[in-house]
Amino acid sequence: MATRSEQLAAADQSYVWHPFTQMKDYNRVDPLIIERGEGVMLYDIHGRAYYDGFSSVWLNVHGHRVPELNQAITDQLALVAHSTLLGMANVPAIELAEKLIEIAPKGLKKVFYSDSGATGVEIALKMAFQYWHNKGMRGKTSFVTMNQAYHGDTIGAVSVGAIPLYHEVFRPMLFPSHVIPYPDAYRQGGPEAAAEAALSGLRLLLETRAESIAALIVEPIVQGASGIMVMPHGCLSEMAALCRKHDVLFIADEVATGFGRTGAMFACDLEEVTPDLMVVGKGLTGGYLPLAATLATDEVYGAFYADYEERKTFFHGHSYTGNPLGCAVALRSLQLMEERNLVEGVKVKANLVEQRLGPLADRRHVGDIRQKGLMVGIELVRDKVSCEPYDWKERIGVRVCLRARELGMLTRPLGNVVVFIPPLSSTEAELASMVDILSEAIISVTEQGWGA
Repeated sequence: MATRSEQLAAADQSYVWHPFTQMKDYNRVDPLIIERGEGVMLYDIHGRAYYDGFSSVWLNVHGHRVPELNQAITDQLALVAHSTLLGMANVPAIELAEKLIEIAPKGLKKVFYSDSGATGVEIALKMAFQYWHNKGMRGKTSFVTMNQAYHGDTIGAVSVGAIPLYHEVFRPMLFPSHVIPYPDAYRQGGPEAAAEAALSGLRLLLETRAESIAALIVEPIVQGASGIMVMPHGCLSEMAALCRKHDVLFIADEVATGFGRTGAMFACDLEEVTPDLMVVGKGLTGGYLPLAATLATDEVYGAFYADYEERKTFFHGHSYTGNPLGCAVALRSLQLMEERNLVEGVKVKANLVEQRLGPLADRRHVGDIRQKGLMVGIELVRDKVSCEPYDWKERIGVRVCLRARELGMLTRPLGNVVVFIPPLSSTEAELASMVDILSEAIISVTEQGWGA
């Protein structure tokens, strides 16, 4: 008779289709099935412990099974689990909106809820499009994105995505976007050259096409899915200034970078940038429930504020928009961040991680280590001098992450880039242990041939 773990593994492989996963590969081996979590650790059905080295896909803030967050959900369950925001309100959604505006970049004044980063981006795109429509400037219909951008997997979000592996197959379904370079200091001759390539591309585009462009959308400071690419200082603020100069809306996708990841509450804060629209998600609820929000300025909101018969209403919504359970736990998570001084703590912890990773930079297959706060990407290369990448078939990032799992830490690669994005609550001792595992895994695979 099959054991419980064998039954679960068989059912997983029979019925579950996993995201961003080649199922033919997945089904060749016994699946990793997580049963519980505590602190920065996750435990599988066999009782084995793993560090959560990528915050369960970049969203866990305080660790797992946090008593205060559990209690926030329990307290709200005693009141109401869900009530729509269509034409009415609920208490947690109001209180969370007030808190978000309090901590957001100055000038953002309104909160529109959704249930994931991708839907939040979709909302921002539609708001930007209809903003110009409502103002009578109906020729401003196109969008600008950045090379290798990732903004989610809904059709609008994919339309402003620019990672061929993820997006090209869907191109016939999408609206076209203008694509400008994202500054890549590693492969574009250093920070100054990389910044100039991005800014000159945007400047030229806006000088010649601004009358037809609704908005620029950008992952501020850190472009995540492209391999944790870090913008040179000053680049973001200059992009925002160019958009203002040419009357183009500026959309900041803070889904991955928000809520302390970069060492500031929001990445835009690092350069004192206020976007016209800002999307938040992932860490909003501390990693507990699906909730996202699109924040807007009064200027954007005002273009929709009109008499009913003018038909300027934003006709968009989701069944679970402003879900009270999600809003309640998000509000408590933000309070905990303040109580525990978590954002300031990220700055200290980031320095420790940087120092601990220092020796890894000298290894012959480590091409670049990119870091902002507790967002780290380590690019592995076949040849350090020429920056020659590993062939896709070598699955170098996959093998490193499998070796890290064997050593007791979970993360996922982005091609040849190994990602390290631990929960913000991680202690210095936990961070040191995780970095040591990551370093050992990289050396084991790239220099000793593990998993080849």
